[in-house]
Amino acid sequence: MEQIPSEAEFGILTVLWRRGPSTVREVHEELGKDTGYTSTLKQMQVMHEKGFLRRSEDARSHVYEAAVEQDTANAQFAGALLHRVFEGSARNLVLGALAAEFASDEELDEVRRILEECEKRKKAK
Repeated sequence: MEQIPSEAEFGILTVLWRRGPSTVREVHEELGKDTGYTSTLKQMQVMHEKGFLRRSEDARSHVYEAAVEQDTANAQFAGALLHRVFEGSARNLVLGALAAEFASDEELDEVRRILEECEKRKKAK
């Protein structure tokens, strides 16, 4: 996947990552947006064309599922955000994220683990 999902596309992907394979109606209801069902349908059809979603046409209603792993999409989105908003500074991205929201102990442990992995990869080069 070369493209990065838009904010609206991320919303749909998030529903599908959480629910698993779902119909357009189920996704639309989960999103709880003021937009109409046909807007959600069109968005999901476009996402299918882009390769973000897979569609099963076995049932009467098409069933969609995410065609991209959540970790992959998150990494791509973070990379784009890093360059677009934080001028390529990973430090500013991480500090901004941690300052904006309270991080749980589990999240901080995960950040430490990832930092340790980054340091090991850097030393291995």
